[in-house]
Amino acid sequence: MLDIQSHVSLKSYNTFGIDAKARYWVEIDTEEQLRTLFQVSEFLAAPKLILGGGSNLLFTRDFEGLVVKMSIQGIKVVREDESHVFVKAGAGVNWHQLVLFCVQNGYAGIENLSLIPGTTGAAPMQNIGAYGVEIEQVFDHLEAVDIQTGETRIFNHAECRFGYRESIFKHEAKGKYIISSVTFRLNKQPVFHIEYGAIRETLATMGVSEDNLSIKAISEAVIRIRRSKLPNPAEIGNAGSFFKNPEISKDDFARLKAEYPTLPGYPTGDLTMKVPAGWLIEQCGWKGKHIGAAGVHSKQALVLVNHGGATGAEILNVAHQVQQSVEDQFGIRLNPEVNIV
Repeated sequence: MLDIQSHVSLKSYNTFGIDAKARYWVEIDTEEQLRTLFQVSEFLAAPKLILGGGSNLLFTRDFEGLVVKMSIQGIKVVREDESHVFVKAGAGVNWHQLVLFCVQNGYAGIENLSLIPGTTGAAPMQNIGAYGVEIEQVFDHLEAVDIQTGETRIFNHAECRFGYRESIFKHEAKGKYIISSVTFRLNKQPVFHIEYGAIRETLATMGVSEDNLSIKAISEAVIRIRRSKLPNPAEIGNAGSFFKNPEISKDDFARLKAEYPTLPGYPTGDLTMKVPAGWLIEQCGWKGKHIGAAGVHSKQALVLVNHGGATGAEILNVAHQVQQSVEDQFGIRLNPEVNIV
């Protein structure tokens, strides 16, 4: 049974806490409900927005269509071989809960992605990543329902066309499919990634050395780091990292490094370097600044915040001003990681 509602406030369904409204709203708990939805003819032509945890969205207006809240649950091991365990999760499963399930069972590969907000179904859309690990490294396949036909399609790794915070679901397949489940290929023997950020230092403060390293310890270290740096959306509205870390040529990096000796950077190929967007924003003096109730977080300049009562348009205005400042000072254009509606 589908419970389609109208004129629903989305304030509690997005971590920015923006009080936008949905013309129509439905919550999907099972794949059967999802198939039923596509038999409701009056909604087939309506614009649709697929909502997971609402942790990577900025509403700048009301949504004059159907918001589909994906809440399909379930985590199970579907098969395993000598080296790998294949874990399938419903699109509505909380991402961090999936990470904890894998860590507790000794399935390695996503421990560096602990405490990333959102749902499992949204993870491959964004190719979420942190601390040297991206979803695509453990992705096996996903199941998605074609919005036009109601038929289920399987997307393998190649078909998802993963990139840095990118996938086909942000481009050619955008708005055409609803992801219902994702299956991951996890390792029985862990390959540790502790070279990024403050993981190594945090492990040391926990009394963990490379001799007694475990995926549980790495997960705990990442949780500690994220809690120390990133604001809790329950306390202050935000969507985590608002901008992608830009990639620039090694020539441009060398030129900027000569002018700004403390500029950090990480090689992403033979000819490119990735530069932390938060560092660029902080150098422009935006850290902790606000315009009305919209602003930049005081501890992490990559995070834009809603201090209470800001509209999506006001937050977007801050984002545009930050982009302009960085472009004026460094000649680098920052691109949003957050999806703007």
